[in-house]
Amino acid sequence: MLNADHIRKDFPILSRQVNGKPLVYFDNAATSQTPQQVIDVIVDYYSNYNANIHRGVHTLSQEATDKYEAARNTIQKHFNAKHNYEIILTAGTTESINLVAQGFTSLLKEGDEIIVSALEHHSNIVPWQMLCERTGAVLKVIPMNLEGELIMEAYNALLSDRTKLVFVNHISNALGTINPIEYIIEKAHAVGAAVLIDGAQSCPHIKPDVQALDVDFYVASAHKMCGPTGVGLLYGKEEWLNKLPPYQGGGEMIDQVSFEKTTYAGLPHKFEAGTPNICGGIAFGAAVDYMNAIGFEAIATYENELLAYGTQRLLEIEGLKIYGTSANKTSVISFNLEGIHPYDVGTLLDKMGIAVRTGHHCTQPIMDFFKIPGTVRASFSFYNTKAEIDALVEGVKKAKMMLS
Repeated sequence: MLNADHIRKDFPILSRQVNGKPLVYFDNAATSQTPQQVIDVIVDYYSNYNANIHRGVHTLSQEATDKYEAARNTIQKHFNAKHNYEIILTAGTTESINLVAQGFTSLLKEGDEIIVSALEHHSNIVPWQMLCERTGAVLKVIPMNLEGELIMEAYNALLSDRTKLVFVNHISNALGTINPIEYIIEKAHAVGAAVLIDGAQSCPHIKPDVQALDVDFYVASAHKMCGPTGVGLLYGKEEWLNKLPPYQGGGEMIDQVSFEKTTYAGLPHKFEAGTPNICGGIAFGAAVDYMNAIGFEAIATYENELLAYGTQRLLEIEGLKIYGTSANKTSVISFNLEGIHPYDVGTLLDKMGIAVRTGHHCTQPIMDFFKIPGTVRASFSFYNTKAEIDALVEGVKKAKMMLS
């Protein structure tokens, strides 16, 4: 049984005050907080073995290399990749997606089709639009319904032998909807298409098994799952990573260099040009260990309780509407108060020490679908409490009274 009060002691930031009030942090879908155990790993790196990796024979370089590659192995085990070289460490989800999009430039031709969904973050839309501009491929969109769910009948109708790639998020950052990615992957593979799943929002809540999913590419960021910003991963099946050309040129990704010809290193280094975020990669591994020690089943059970409780309490407020009402969703509640701009609500909540996200959440097509400028988004993590949800409800009531 997860003990949130005990877990909260691991997070120094949760004891601070904002505007004279105890911090209530409900912006976890943007960035989760970092436990002391991960902070200690970061401090230890810079205090004791800060050095460049893979290149030095001296002790510090060897220690840093060992720790960095051990983190890669930890991440491989967590996602159940078949090989550790199928885990490419990147600057985050956005870079991971752009790496794949750039690589497919040489693999697509005019008239090929790629499919995204109406629920995507801008980082899983714009790179594919750019890919289409470079190649002449055509972008198709899986539509959504009023509950915030993808319409699978429409997806099936979009698939054809022209479909080469399908890109869908595992969980919507704006609405919390958990998409049926197993079905999406199976149907895409049936027509010979590859699939990339954006796991940025799922990895804090779910432990993905990339082999069981049979997914071709899976991407995620450390800062959504108790790790630092500026580091993430691209999982790719070995055969696909071997097909893609290098994303960037530079040191580390080479085998031999001459002015006449350069040959490239094998996986994973082929895609890891330059000095990486060494400390970030090591801390990413530590964050994965931290979350696994708590247990993802316990996390999911507890966060579902928070979601149910938060939904019930917020709907007690007259004139409050929740966007994203799928029965299969995670601990995200996007809402608006009738006649009140979400930015104004978020500003007043901040004065009460309550951190929420307002705006379109980098999902403008979703907001256009609902014909709204944005939402107030409260996103819960395993270190949040029902008492904090009560504070949010009281804060929203007060904001409504002040703004009506």
